[in-house]
Amino acid sequence: MSTTAGGDGKPTTHTIPPPKTSGAATGGQQLSASANQFVDKIDPFSKRGNSRRRRRLVGSSRYHTDNEPDLVQLPLIKDASQAEQTNLAIQKLQQCQKIFDFYDPVSQLKSKEIKRAALNELIDYTTATKNAVCEPLYPEIIRMVSRNIFRVLPPSDNSEFDPEEDEPTLEVSWPHLQLVYELFLRFLESPDFQATLGKKYIDQRFVLQLLELFDSEDPRERDFLKTILHRIYGKFLGLRAFIRKQINYIIINGFALPLKQEHKIFLVKVLLPLHKPRCLSLYHAQLAYCVVQFIEKDSTLTPQVFDALLKFWPKTCSSKE
Repeated sequence: MSTTAGGDGKPTTHTIPPPKTSGAATGGQQLSASANQFVDKIDPFSKRGNSRRRRRLVGSSRYHTDNEPDLVQLPLIKDASQAEQTNLAIQKLQQCQKIFDFYDPVSQLKSKEIKRAALNELIDYTTATKNAVCEPLYPEIIRMVSRNIFRVLPPSDNSEFDPEEDEPTLEVSWPHLQLVYELFLRFLESPDFQATLGKKYIDQRFVLQLLELFDSEDPRERDFLKTILHRIYGKFLGLRAFIRKQINYIIINGFALPLKQEHKIFLVKVLLPLHKPRCLSLYHAQLAYCVVQFIEKDSTLTPQVFDALLKFWPKTCSSKE
């Protein structure tokens, strides 16, 4: 939510809606329930209480903005011949690599609008046009997405940021960034998408950079990141083990039975000791869910779980009790 001054001088609170993941820009597609279940489990900041809100800032990542000429309006893709549509789409993707300074609301307004319109057009093109996602587009889309989303996130203004009590810093460049995420999601979900072609560009390094963005305080960005990571996990079998390792096997409900020994070791050596820290209340709900998933999959683990809970039972920390 954001705060503005009302007519009587008192602050008025307005609610900022969540990011749209359906509608015209997404081709009318809705995210699946399973995707939502998946993504909620890997976001440490999701579904927190809002008992106390200290601040809501609008910030931006440290982009290196370009000092290049303004963008030039290109013809609409739909008005081009079928033979020229791919080339025109590539030109628009290259245009969309240009980064703008959103701290200055009046700078390069024309170019900002050209990029916004191009992103919307590319979303519609990849969603509604048969065979639009062809091999020449793969490197251009990944290059454009990487150029826009991979950046150094600014340090938090509050070193003691608590997602349960503090308002996050919102990304000021979201008008463009949201559309970039939308386009990437539609690209991955296209029936024409081929993982055999995509794996040349979506590799371990790409996934690592994607995971680093989960440090963003903006919940809208993390929502997109979770859904995109889910799509990558589902389509790139060769990256599954790597992704599981990087997020510490948090996708527990997807483990096959019988449980592997490495998963049991993870429960005993990693998950159960997480009951030790004094800050347990920050992640207790997610931790409890993970432990229960293990027990439901293998009831023989119950004695080990209870032994660990008794071992780590709080004696002096009231917040953990």
